[in-house]
Amino acid sequence: MESSDVQRGRGRSPFDLIMNQIRRKRTTSDRKSTSGRFLSRQAESGGLREDRETEEERDGAGVVHGPVDPAESVCDMGWGRVCVFVKRLGKRADSRTLSLAHCDLTATDVLELATLLPSLSLLEEMDLSWNELIGGCLRSLTSHLQNVGGLRTLRLSCCRLTADDITSLGEALRCVPVLEVLDLSWNAGIGGSALQGIVGKLHPTLRELYLVACQLTETDATILGGIVSVLPRLCVLDVSCNPLLAHTQTEAEDGSMSKTEPGKGGVWGLGGLVPSLSHTPSLTTLRLHDCGLTTQSLSLLGGSFNCLRSLCQLDLSCNKGVAGGLSLLSPHLALLSHLGGLDLHLCCLTHTDLQAIIQALPSLTELTELDLSSNKEVGGVVSDLVSALPLSQIKLLPLNGCSLNQESLSALALAMPYLRCIDVSWSKMVGGHLALLLEALQPSVTQELRLSSCDLTTDDLLHLAVVCKRGVLSSLRVLDLSYNGGVGEEGWCGLLGEGGLGSLEELDLSLRPLTSNPSPLTWLPTLLSAFPHLPALTRLSLQRWTLTAQEREQVNHALRKRKVLLELDPVPFASSANQEGLEEERCEE
Repeated sequence: MESSDVQRGRGRSPFDLIMNQIRRKRTTSDRKSTSGRFLSRQAESGGLREDRETEEERDGAGVVHGPVDPAESVCDMGWGRVCVFVKRLGKRADSRTLSLAHCDLTATDVLELATLLPSLSLLEEMDLSWNELIGGCLRSLTSHLQNVGGLRTLRLSCCRLTADDITSLGEALRCVPVLEVLDLSWNAGIGGSALQGIVGKLHPTLRELYLVACQLTETDATILGGIVSVLPRLCVLDVSCNPLLAHTQTEAEDGSMSKTEPGKGGVWGLGGLVPSLSHTPSLTTLRLHDCGLTTQSLSLLGGSFNCLRSLCQLDLSCNKGVAGGLSLLSPHLALLSHLGGLDLHLCCLTHTDLQAIIQALPSLTELTELDLSSNKEVGGVVSDLVSALPLSQIKLLPLNGCSLNQESLSALALAMPYLRCIDVSWSKMVGGHLALLLEALQPSVTQELRLSSCDLTTDDLLHLAVVCKRGVLSSLRVLDLSYNGGVGEEGWCGLLGEGGLGSLEELDLSLRPLTSNPSPLTWLPTLLSAFPHLPALTRLSLQRWTLTAQEREQVNHALRKRKVLLELDPVPFASSANQEGLEEERCEE
């Protein structure tokens, strides 16, 4: 938050302020005492007479000034202006990194920033993300990018960029020949051929390109193909959350739109993009999350794997249209010998799809992360899945929302000793059988344990308490026990009273949103006593638990000297003024 001094200085000339600071060369306290004078009407109307008089007085007192290098003086003044500008926005100045994300920048701010770029010749990273008011005025900044020719990272996500902004950016990119990272995500105005503005403008040095949620269409897929075809060093390509990117449609005689098969007219989804990936042999990460992929997309994508031997991360999640077509992709997975992460969550995978993946797993010798969560059919193949995985190196295998059964839990227990993150949320079968999984854990391995909505019982939490007491979960950072209203007071007290969670950063004990009856926090004294044994805690969620005003104060008082995000429900029947901010209360010193 800006200080009052900075707020008063906003809109006035920072040049005069910096001249004053350089000439007077006083201490920080002296400068604060004179800042008002230089923001007064005298400073605006010309004069630095008061400064000159003061200099003369100091000179008369015997102060001797050495020669000043004009170039150095100008450089100092420019950097001083940068410091004033950045401080006004609540940030710290850095000659190599300019991070102004979430600063509510306006067109005027962008214009002022442009005039400061000559003083930022060493700049390597610029982040202006999440400033929605600068859309449409980017040209005033890009026309000065030649002053930061060493820029390596440029982030402009969620800035409401327009087609003209992208065109002006493309024109300026020739001035930044070493750019390695470009992030234009969350700019809906980019979709609809606006990307044409940067075709052929990016230098071969680019290594990461982010175009998440830009409303890209199948036409943009072709344009994007032209962009990446000249980027041989590209390592990361993320075009997630563009559901029309692989959309395959053709117009019928009656004007209606229908899907088409390849070679039968229309635009074939990713046909304009995927062939161009053959020119990106260094690609290590490809994210196509929620891109409207179909079974035809999988066939096309699989055919490109021969040119993507360096691929380490492949994200095809949230593409329900691929259901039933994994057999078109899986035979090509063996070509990705370095694949370490495969994400297929929420793809409506069928039993046949899963069997195709299982058959390909033995060839993926470097696989460490496999996400098949939110696919209900997975529950029936966990045993085969675990048998095909290189268990000793698997770190991530989330199975939340997978309709697990008792046989699934027994098979999963074989993988538990190796998993860094364990997520079996939304699996009712876990309730009453948690001990089966907990007994398989190995000390200091698990960092996340998510058991949300598992119908856990009091005995389940008592088993968890015993495991914690043995120090098995000493490295645990995240513990999610939300939506388990069947646990009694004895269970909560047993868990919180045993300790063994010294590394825990996030703890979620919330109840289900539709909980009808008030649930008083009868185990609050145990919770308060546990806080000293949770030194790393940064977030505590107790939503839907009923706390009196006094109990709320007790919790806040216990966390007052620590930066802990406390999530509580608003106070019932409280005025809107009192309710504001209660849902997420930050307890700070």
